[in-house]
Amino acid sequence: MTATQVDKAPEPEPVTRPWRAWLLEGLSEQSARHPGPHGTPPAEHKGHRWWRVMCLTGVDYFSTLGYQPGIAALAAGLLSPLATLVLIALTLLGALPVYRRVAKESPHGEGSIAMLERLLPWWAGKLFVLVLLGFAATDFMITITLSAADASAHAVENPFAPHWMHGGSMWITLVLIAALGAVFLKGFREAIDVAVVLVSVYLVLNVVVLVSAVWQIIGEPVVIDDWWHAATAEHSSPIAMIGVALLVFPRLALGMSGFETGVAVMPQVRGDATDAYEKPAGRIRDTRKLLTTAALMMSGFLLVSSLATTILIPAKEFEKGGAANGRALAYLAHQHLGEAFGTVYDISTIAILWFAGASALAGLLNLVPRYLPRYGMAPEWAGAVRPLVLLFMAIAFAVTYLFNADVDAQGGAYATGVLVLMLSASFAATIAARHRAHRTATIGFGFITLVFAYTFVTNVIERPDGLKIASMFIVGILITSLASRIHRAFELRAADVTFDEAAARLIDDAARSGPLRVIANEPDERNAAEYRTKEYTQREETHIPSGGPVLFLEVTVRDSSDFAADVTVTGEERYGVQILRVQGAGVPNTIAAVLLQLRDRTGQVPHAYFNWTEGHPLSHLLRFLVFGDGEVAPVTREVLRRAEPDLTRRPRVHVG
Repeated sequence: MTATQVDKAPEPEPVTRPWRAWLLEGLSEQSARHPGPHGTPPAEHKGHRWWRVMCLTGVDYFSTLGYQPGIAALAAGLLSPLATLVLIALTLLGALPVYRRVAKESPHGEGSIAMLERLLPWWAGKLFVLVLLGFAATDFMITITLSAADASAHAVENPFAPHWMHGGSMWITLVLIAALGAVFLKGFREAIDVAVVLVSVYLVLNVVVLVSAVWQIIGEPVVIDDWWHAATAEHSSPIAMIGVALLVFPRLALGMSGFETGVAVMPQVRGDATDAYEKPAGRIRDTRKLLTTAALMMSGFLLVSSLATTILIPAKEFEKGGAANGRALAYLAHQHLGEAFGTVYDISTIAILWFAGASALAGLLNLVPRYLPRYGMAPEWAGAVRPLVLLFMAIAFAVTYLFNADVDAQGGAYATGVLVLMLSASFAATIAARHRAHRTATIGFGFITLVFAYTFVTNVIERPDGLKIASMFIVGILITSLASRIHRAFELRAADVTFDEAAARLIDDAARSGPLRVIANEPDERNAAEYRTKEYTQREETHIPSGGPVLFLEVTVRDSSDFAADVTVTGEERYGVQILRVQGAGVPNTIAAVLLQLRDRTGQVPHAYFNWTEGHPLSHLLRFLVFGDGEVAPVTREVLRRAEPDLTRRPRVHVG
């Protein structure tokens, strides 16, 4: 029986609306090369010195000084310096070694998610990556909303701010987020020079503020005694104080937020002229310098700022509505260096916090197209940057409204995203060290993984909002991804089809006798009896012209969870039978892609011959979606129908 052909499908309607053309401008491949802080530079780009690239990650990492001391004071109270010491120890002895390993294992900016993707095969790996993407989206999205909220706090609390701005944290935050979206809708350009200026100015101003604070503390040593007496009065002994600090330090975890960004910007690092793509030793070395330098600098700033703010700022000022809430160092700048300097500090802080949001949004636009299109799990509109920007802005508006533009309220969600990424990175480093038989490194990274697991669980128990927000992102990504995968299941899913020398010879020889006759065969025993029986039954049931040559086409599925892959067809002769063999992500999609390529090579429409498969149609559909096979004949025809609307050029499908 020959499959019935349908009428020619209508040509897709051309885009005529200017706004639609503008909105859909740019493909997902372009967004994956988005020229933002997380983007991959073009081939001709030689990269930047590592310290300049450090400023790209610094707009995210160092900008947390705008709110971290205040959050630490609220979380740990008088023990903020001790809790910060624990955080610093985890940063230098935990996060830094882990991400130095990640930089070595993933030197092209893929990060720990790609490491874990390689470790887990088939659908388990894909689903695990989707879950991690949900947490990563939480991290980046809360970076946008929290940074904008803290920037609005600095603007509102400035003494020179006009009266109409007071109490306007919500609308100011929304305006900042909208302005961020407008920049990306217009077209974001790499701004490493801006990042260098912003980070340099901001760090210099922070040094001035902290030196001034330390000088005041040295001049009035009684304040240290007052702080210590107050701390010991609340806790029975120094050991009890250390115990409390160990318990509360997970609330300070957002002070480690820059490491994932640090490995994401690796493609921007120049490295050495002798670097090879397979082993960019110079880039790895300089990225490790970047990570180490940033961690040491941030650790120093965190320790001194926690001491200065805890000792010099009254506890009530850290509370909601207090003058130091969300802006502890700015409070010191205004109090001890004057309103003029404080205003300069506020402007610098607002600028770097706003640019941290730009860094996070660029990260999202780089991260989502890096994975979802490869899985077939990106909706069609995700192929352009601007729809993604609008989606992310809508989510940012919703998150801001949900948290009422409150910096303290968003800390839990931010820390959750950061900790999950660090937990995944430490786990990936542990597995990588184990695969390389590095026993000491495996034990060390395993211990770090346990510490991050404890920190994550503690943070979730105390502040479950972060897990709730992350769950929303995860569920949203899973639903849209699976719906997209089902919707796109009938695409060709073969990026490129090539023939090796033997296959090309077999094809050209067979084409001399007319249109190619291709028998789809599921390789089982692959013996002479199998091929002879298959050819005989197909000639009898589907009326293949007698005497003409036939080619057997055998497709094996290497990983059905993959969506698209380059396809190489190999040729062989076995028991006098000409066979084309190929591996693909799905049997019918690969057959359709090969048939179209055969048509283009020979200039004649090929004929493909199939057998019906016994079983329920629904079970076959599920097998196709999960395992890539199922009822091959009708699915192959449907793929061909969608790929080639012209009936006269569409390969013929015969089923018997």
